[in-house]
Amino acid sequence: MSQPTGQQPDPGQLILIDKPLTWTSFDVANKLKYACKFRKIGHAGTLDPLATGLLILCTGKMTKQIDQYQAQEKEYTGTLVLGKTTPSVDLETEFDAEFETAGITPNQIQDAARQLTGDILQVPPIYSAVRVGGERLYEKARRGETTEIKSRQVTVRLFETNAEHFPAVDFRIVCSKGTYIRSLVRDLGLLLNNGAYMSALRRTRIGDFRIEEADTLEAFIDRYKSSAATKAAEPQPGSDTATD
Repeated sequence: MSQPTGQQPDPGQLILIDKPLTWTSFDVANKLKYACKFRKIGHAGTLDPLATGLLILCTGKMTKQIDQYQAQEKEYTGTLVLGKTTPSVDLETEFDAEFETAGITPNQIQDAARQLTGDILQVPPIYSAVRVGGERLYEKARRGETTEIKSRQVTVRLFETNAEHFPAVDFRIVCSKGTYIRSLVRDLGLLLNNGAYMSALRRTRIGDFRIEEADTLEAFIDRYKSSAATKAAEPQPGSDTATD
C-alpha cells in the first residue's frame, strides 16, 4: 500500500514495499526511480539482501522525513540455527565452524535471549554497511581484512524464541533504530557457548506501519503507471472542450 500526498514525485509520497529476497534496499529504490520516473527517492532503513519485509521509501519533498521514519521502532520475525557459524552470520557466506548442540534446552535459549533484552551494547557484524575509515565494513571483510569495530548502545524491547524445531529457533524481536539482528543471533550463540547463524529474517513493522500494508514492487509500479495514465487522459483545467 502507498500513502500518496500527491500523484507526482513532488511534493512526494511515502511508499511501503515488501522487499523481495536477494534485492538490496538500493535495488528497490533504483527500480522505482526508473520505472515510475521519480526524480528523487530514498529509503528509510536498510534491509540486508537475504532479508525480506517492510521497506519505507520516500519521494520528492517527502525525503526530508526519512530520518523521522528511520528513528522509529522496528519489529522482525525470523529463524536462527544453532550449531554452526558463518562469517556474515547468515547464508551469504560459507560455514566456518560447527558445534555440538546436545544439551541445549529451550529454557537456556530463552535465558540467553533475556540477557540480550533491554539497553545493551552491541558490536555490528563484520559484514555490514557500517562505515569505518570511509569504507563499508563488508568491503573490508570481503578482502579478508580485520577491523576494530566499536560497540554501540541499542534497545531490544522484546526477544521471543521458540525452539520447537531445534536446532532451528524461530524468533520475534522488537528493537530500536540501529539494532543488528545478526549481532543478536551471533551473541545468543556465544552466550550458549555455541554458535548460531540466521537462516531467515523478515521485517514486519516500522513504527505504526505494518507489512500487511505493503505492496510488492510489481503491484505498486503497475498501479502507479495506471494512475498516471488515467490522469494524463483527463481534460486539464483551462483546456478547450468541444460541446454540442
